[in-house]
Amino acid sequence: MNDDKNNKLLLVKDLTKIFSIGPVLSKVKIFAVNKVSFDIDLNKPEIFTIAGESGSGKSTLARMLLGLLKPTYGTILYKGKDITQINNSKSWKWFTTEVQPIFQNPFETFSPLNKVEDYLYDTAKNYNIIPKTKDKSSFLKEYLSIFGLSYDEIKGRYPHEFSGGQLQRLSIARALITNPSLLIADEPVSMIDASLRMSVLNLFKELKKQFNVNVIYITHDLSTAYYISDRIAIMLRGNIVEMGPVEKVLENPLHPYTQLLRKSILEPIIEKSIMEEEIKLSVLEEKEFTAIGCKFSGRCPNIMDICKKKEPQEYVVDDRIVKCHLYADLLMKV
Repeated sequence: MNDDKNNKLLLVKDLTKIFSIGPVLSKVKIFAVNKVSFDIDLNKPEIFTIAGESGSGKSTLARMLLGLLKPTYGTILYKGKDITQINNSKSWKWFTTEVQPIFQNPFETFSPLNKVEDYLYDTAKNYNIIPKTKDKSSFLKEYLSIFGLSYDEIKGRYPHEFSGGQLQRLSIARALITNPSLLIADEPVSMIDASLRMSVLNLFKELKKQFNVNVIYITHDLSTAYYISDRIAIMLRGNIVEMGPVEKVLENPLHPYTQLLRKSILEPIIEKSIMEEEIKLSVLEEKEFTAIGCKFSGRCPNIMDICKKKEPQEYVVDDRIVKCHLYADLLMKV
């Protein structure tokens, strides 16, 4: 990875989050995110997907990127500034202007007690977006038209009066009020009817094309990842095990875990965020998180003795990064 931070919108290096679970006297350390590294170019907008099963660490990674969860260690540089060191309201406002979240459940974005139009207008006022010559209706008419939305469609209506798909489009519109350079979308279509998912995915693609907005798209659904992504990173128990152009990774996967995902039809999963106070793991998840060596060794059809003893290194293979002992003979180590 190129560490020239001046050419990077986002530079993530060795990002790690460790949780302790279990009784006080026998706590086990879980590396929910383990030495994750990637970057996004400053002048080359893209949709970068982070994909994996439930419990892979995707949502924990998203919360750290949004500044909502402090890493155990590692670096997150946004436009050269370390967001883990933000300690004042001015810097935080700058960061939240630049980086906006889009959550899984659009009904959690808006207060059920406020009209949607008021929420959008207040967001614009709080970030000093509205020109003094614009009133609420004229601003929202002009702004919503950019997204193919009509002010008359939302006027006087509360969140519960919209479908999930309509509200998610409004959620994206809200996120874009600050004119951000980066959207972090955590499972944004998993709670939307299948018939409406394509319209939301196409909106992300249009935002990249027309407004130069970068998107970090987090999902368990490889079909939507393939459709929307430029690059993809596959996560397994806190580790990125394969990363590269989406066509190469999903059409010809190198890591055994990616191969398994490619063959599987993943059922929709509503993944709960991992909280600082408590983390609940299934038996399989705990076994893999605490495994010595490769986290996939217990399910891998290509297992070798070394897989259970030593964590694999990262190797560059066919324009992508693969974390697997199968490629140990290759000389191009990252």
